[in-house]
Amino acid sequence: MSIFHDTLVQPLFNLLIWLYTILPGADIGFAIIALTIVVKLVLWPLTHKSLTSQKALRKIQPQIKELQTKHKGNKEVLAKEMMALYAAEKVNPASSCLPLLIQLPILFALYRVLSAGLTDANLMDLYSFVSNPEHINVIFIGLIDLSKRSIPLAIIAAALQYWQTSMLQDTRPPKELREEEGAKDEDMMASMNKSMKYVMPVVTLVIGISLPGGLTLYWVAVNAISIFQQWIAFRKTDDDTETPKTPEEPKAITA
Repeated sequence: MSIFHDTLVQPLFNLLIWLYTILPGADIGFAIIALTIVVKLVLWPLTHKSLTSQKALRKIQPQIKELQTKHKGNKEVLAKEMMALYAAEKVNPASSCLPLLIQLPILFALYRVLSAGLTDANLMDLYSFVSNPEHINVIFIGLIDLSKRSIPLAIIAAALQYWQTSMLQDTRPPKELREEEGAKDEDMMASMNKSMKYVMPVVTLVIGISLPGGLTLYWVAVNAISIFQQWIAFRKTDDDTETPKTPEEPKAITA
């Protein structure tokens, strides 16, 4: 067997079946959702760092504007100063790419698991310490066959994808800075997010319609959890960076 199968596909398949056997209801759909939660929890530190880094870009916009004004017309010096600012503030504009790159092999492994693994024949791939259920119920909540494509799940996944990418629009620099010379550097990820806002839901819908329902359900769960994670990260960062109120001056005592 290949290294990819041994290190990712088989462990994920065994984890999925283990969750299927311990969760009540004998519903593979709930096992897929539980598996998604486990994967997202493992990747949470990277995801959280990425989200807070995006949000932190807003915090340093006044400093960026000052540099743009100071080095107007000198893009080379401006770029160096902005890189120094990013380093000093520990902000990485490209950090959001890392969680995606790490998730790609996991997504490919889950594709293998959920596209060909929801059959009784693949139960032979179980570890000796994982109970064999002998039969997998692929009907989610008694309505959706997860071994076949599901248009409703694809539509839900696309809608959640749109919601998720829409939330990232809040990380764009203030409007008055977007036209400043040199603003393309710090606005690069924001521009990518803007394109993804419309492109990714369409891609999700098209691909989701062609995939087995099990994998589409995984994508639904991923997007739903990501929305929750973004809400937590952005809310926490907003609380941390909120400008403290100036204490009120004591009132003069009159006779």
